[in-house]
Amino acid sequence: EVQLQASGGGLVQAGGSLRLSCVASGSTFDEPAIGWFRQAPGKEREAVSCISRRDRTIDYLDSVKGRFTISGDIAQNTVYLQMNSLKPEDTAVYYCVWKYYYCTRYASGVDYWGKGTQVTVSS
Repeated sequence: EVQLQASGGGLVQAGGSLRLSCVASGSTFDEPAIGWFRQAPGKEREAVSCISRRDRTIDYLDSVKGRFTISGDIAQNTVYLQMNSLKPEDTAVYYCVWKYYYCTRYASGVDYWGKGTQVTVSS
């Protein structure tokens, strides 16, 4: 069992920045891919960004490329998502996720979900 603790959400004006943090604990022995999904009201969950310890890949949703940066010490199971130039359409609940070995863009492929953190971007 893996537990994920996310923090850093909040309310920000358009153009502003936030940094989300995620710390994994529990049975974190295997090489993970850790990342973020988000879900806006009335929409399905979508993959935002991910980093894989196994193959060192980093993946981003097209609409956040150039604005969001994922980083951290994945060997210590800690990942950050720096979100710059935020837009109202980035408003959503953001979930830290864990998948064994490789990143996934599918919610059904995620092995563990953290509790969400709300990000609200006002216009």
